[in-house]
Amino acid sequence: MTEALQSRVDGLKELIKRMKHYTEAAALMQWDLETGAPTKSVEVRSEVIGTIATESFKISVSDEMGKYIDELSQPENFDQLDDIMKASIKRLKKEYDRFKKIPSDKYQEYMVLLAQSQAMWKEAKSKKDFSIFLPNLKKIVEFQRLFVELWGYQGHPYNSLLDTFEPEMTVVKLDKIFSELRDKLVELHKRIVATGYTPDQSIFEQSFNIEKQKELSIRVLNSMGYDFEAGRMDESAHPFTLKLNPGDVRITTKYEETKLMSALYSTIHEGGHALYEQNISKDLTYTPLNEGASMGIHESQSRFWENMLARSLDFWHFFQKELMEVFPEEFKGISIEKIYHSINKVENSLIRIYADELTYGLHIILRYEVEKGLITGDIEVEDLPRIWNEKIQEYLGVTPKDDSEGVLQDVHWSAGLFGYFPSYALGNIYAAQFVEKMESDLENYQVMVRNGEFGQIKNWLIENIHRHGRSLSPEELIKQITGEGINPKYFIDYLEKKYSDIYGFSI
Repeated sequence: MTEALQSRVDGLKELIKRMKHYTEAAALMQWDLETGAPTKSVEVRSEVIGTIATESFKISVSDEMGKYIDELSQPENFDQLDDIMKASIKRLKKEYDRFKKIPSDKYQEYMVLLAQSQAMWKEAKSKKDFSIFLPNLKKIVEFQRLFVELWGYQGHPYNSLLDTFEPEMTVVKLDKIFSELRDKLVELHKRIVATGYTPDQSIFEQSFNIEKQKELSIRVLNSMGYDFEAGRMDESAHPFTLKLNPGDVRITTKYEETKLMSALYSTIHEGGHALYEQNISKDLTYTPLNEGASMGIHESQSRFWENMLARSLDFWHFFQKELMEVFPEEFKGISIEKIYHSINKVENSLIRIYADELTYGLHIILRYEVEKGLITGDIEVEDLPRIWNEKIQEYLGVTPKDDSEGVLQDVHWSAGLFGYFPSYALGNIYAAQFVEKMESDLENYQVMVRNGEFGQIKNWLIENIHRHGRSLSPEELIKQITGEGINPKYFIDYLEKKYSDIYGFSI
């Protein structure tokens, strides 16, 4: 590489570093807002977040950034770059072309709106009143529709939002995947209901001390290999993971005295996300590749740890003793099998985050259909509570008694995360494919899980998935690991085997 070209590369790296610093500052303020800032701080804090986030945005679409991208994209220069910088230039160009179309004043207005909206969502949810959140959500949806038009799209307008979270995914592909998944889920659910068996969950219908729940969460994170020197755990209304920088990846969970397993599995889920971010190659620091390949791949990590590992019978051979040490009286004389059956009970729940692995997919398909309608204008925001209630009755046979357990249950829309929900279902599918390959590569996989020895499992994930960050697309990554593209067959097979064992029917 010539000295002049190296100078341009170094200049771009410094520009990216400055942009990341603004992003981290805004994220830290958002973290504080979500985890304990005074209620009366929301208005001013939202403006501060909007100002700082806009500075990062301005850098990302600046003439200086455009000049670096243009110069380094020229074949005579691009061919001299290493693989990391080549992938970085491609990603930067895609984002530059996309966000250059959004006026900076509109972006700042949008960021302030989002910061305020999350507080409004919290209030609406606590008061079980959608009308409190309605004005903000209408504005957010209007912005989403505007962005789609500014960015442009091929095929369905929702494709533009999908691409933000799952590059190369389209409505056509997703409709096919979800159609196959929905049919299999409904069929399997009918077979489970026909058995007449209902696992006993009374063991979890007790009060569990919150401080002891926190201790259990810390134990499970330590066993997973979460680095507390590079992160921390707090509480929030809706569990989430936030990466400030490679040495500061934070998670939250939510504790309720009568919902022990909800807190535990929320912690494991967010821990899966955090492990991904903590173990991206340091070579990708201060590049646009220093994050997960996609939200679907990200969800594959959280769903793997939460469900495929931590809801397995093998896991509870290890973790029962941890549970007994923290809650000895509450679980005295309770068998592993009873715990295993209880945590895997299939039921038509109203709340997505409490749903079992089987019906969870139907919750996601509902949200996917609603979001598509909102973006095309076939559904208006005012109609959401009614449409939500009709769809969940159709898919799961239940009806929310109020907005809190219905249309207000998720934080995502208040954060502007339209196009995100499909990632959860895609994550389940990716995870099943990864586990199939992992079990082939790690000869004693089940023994490791049974003994709580997760080191080799974590290392397999780092080597095959985490370290690559966003240097590979989801399709490239899954093909590199499994030899094929996304395939729901493995997830369906996993569900059939698991639930036929629990509910006692033949596949």
